[in-house]
Order: sequence, then structure tokens, then C-alpha cells
Amino acid sequence: MTVLERAAAVAAEVRDPEMPMLTLADLGVLRDVRVEGDVVVASITPTYSGCPAMATMRDDLVHRLTDAGFARVEVRVVLEPAWSSDWITEHGRAALRDAGLSPPGPAPTVGGPIPLLLGPTRRVLTCPLCGSDRTERVSEFGSTACKALYRCTDCREPFDHVKEI
Repeated sequence: MTVLERAAAVAAEVRDPEMPMLTLADLGVLRDVRVEGDVVVASITPTYSGCPAMATMRDDLVHRLTDAGFARVEVRVVLEPAWSSDWITEHGRAALRDAGLSPPGPAPTVGGPIPLLLGPTRRVLTCPLCGSDRTERVSEFGSTACKALYRCTDCREPFDHVKEI
């Protein structure tokens, strides 16, 4: 295994601090790992502007890579293109469901005008606990800013929904 392959494998195992059932790779936040001379460079993209977990992600990447024997590690934040919930892998979506979280649907289409909606919009979500599509939004903000709180009207259980971005 090459130095690059080993570094990429270690970086791909780092978990998201807010959703630990996901690796940064499954979340689509880990954008690139390369070796530049004797420095391992990992590139990450925040899920949204001002994401409070970015410093922890950076620190976790540095610690895991240095613990694996890489003496010099640099983490770069890449803002373009902006992260999209479409970058969550199928494995990541399954891990979210298995943890009782509703994974995001397709991200809104970019490129055209965004329609102005004056009334509330209804997302059709499936309850990750019982599978019912009879759900209602309780709050636009859940346990973290990137999640909304929903409740299933059949099983009555609350659940977080990872927002489409």
C-alpha cells in the first residue's frame, strides 16, 4: 500500500462529530487526500456556512493521521463547489436510517430561479422507525442546525431529518 493509499484510508475512517454513524467520507465532507512532499493534505468542505463542527473535523483528521505515523498533516477547507446533501453516499444514507435519522432527499436544483413560497411547504418524509409517510414537522431546527425535528403521526415517535442542502 502506498503512502497516499494509507493516508486516504485513515482519513476516510474519521467520523463526523455531530453524526458519528457517518464517516467524513460517507458524509461527502472529505473531498481529497494527497501527499505533497512529506505533508499529507486533507481537504474538507463544510456542510453549511458557519458549521460549528469544522474545527473538530480538522482536529480529528490531524490526530488520526499523526497517530497513524504521518509526521506532517495539513487540513484545507475547500468552499467551492459548496457541499451538497447529494454527496452523502448510499452507505451513509443507510447508516442514517439505521440510526433512526431521516436522510435527505435530492438537493434543490441549482441554476434556475428559486421560487418564492409564502406558505409552508410539505416535505413527504418516511419515518425511519416505522416506515410511515404520515409525518409532521415539529421544528425547523433539530438536535443540530443541519437537522429538522419531525414526528410520525402513526407511531408518535420524534425523529431528526437531515436537511437537503
